[in-house]
Amino acid sequence: MKLGIVMDPIETINFKKDSTLAMMIEAQNKNHELFYMTPDSLYINSGISYAASSKVEVKNDPLGWFELEEEKLIKLSQLDAILMRQDPPFNSNYIYNTYVLEMASREGVSIFNNPRSLRDCNEKVFATEFPQCCTKHLVTSHKKLLTDFVEEHNDTVIKPLDGMGGASIFRLKKNDPNLNVILETITLHFTQKVMIQEYIPEIAEGDKRVLIINGEPMSAAIARIPAQGELRGNLAAGASAVAKSLSDRDMWICREVGPSLVEKGLLLVGLDIIGDYLTEINVTSPTCFKEYKELCDIDVAKTFIEAVEEFTL
Repeated sequence: MKLGIVMDPIETINFKKDSTLAMMIEAQNKNHELFYMTPDSLYINSGISYAASSKVEVKNDPLGWFELEEEKLIKLSQLDAILMRQDPPFNSNYIYNTYVLEMASREGVSIFNNPRSLRDCNEKVFATEFPQCCTKHLVTSHKKLLTDFVEEHNDTVIKPLDGMGGASIFRLKKNDPNLNVILETITLHFTQKVMIQEYIPEIAEGDKRVLIINGEPMSAAIARIPAQGELRGNLAAGASAVAKSLSDRDMWICREVGPSLVEKGLLLVGLDIIGDYLTEINVTSPTCFKEYKELCDIDVAKTFIEAVEEFTL
């Protein structure tokens, strides 16, 4: 394949943890040509999708993990497949890039994940399509609804709908003296919708990440254990990773969600599960490939690239 990768600047990635690099190394090992593109390089010219792209060679070397050839303008239709691996924030520019990729899809390029579904499936709100899998939750910007939810459930977690890595997540109890100011701040004075959920005490045992490829879960999970005194089970917030087997409830959640992922063209997804409850469905740039390899001896990159081949070749 001629495989394009849309990603944030390759020189800024965390070599030890980056899942996109793991994908690229696996694809290169299978003799696919790699074409590196940054998000701002995508554009449309008179109804045709283009990008400024560089052929790239990747290496499993912490001192130098890539070499770029000269940048050239290419039609995206010259590629067989494109991996959309741009990190959030999911803002206007991200949406505009999905339009370019959707045009490339119409021109015959396989795009993973499906650009339309990237737009449709907000990582927080998408989970609410499976209420049978979730704890009690509310998506709103309305002050009374939020304060009533905290009053009813006593111990809650509130978060923005467009965040990543645990940013701006708060635990709120009904007697919290900072309740009003936190609600004002996170909703931009009650003008922006947020998600509030019942607090799940099992977060102390870890926020489980279950990677799913073409609707099928990996045979284990990576649990992100919050750091001492921390609420957030995010590696970016200092959590530590441990391997966990999948419980019967985890498997049930995967079966409930899996068919919808396949239908929407979401080839690679990361479910976040705390205790018995689905909390998020990560569709933009799911991670933990290297943690799966190191802790579970599961080669997610190999399984993923094989799936890309199956859908493309």
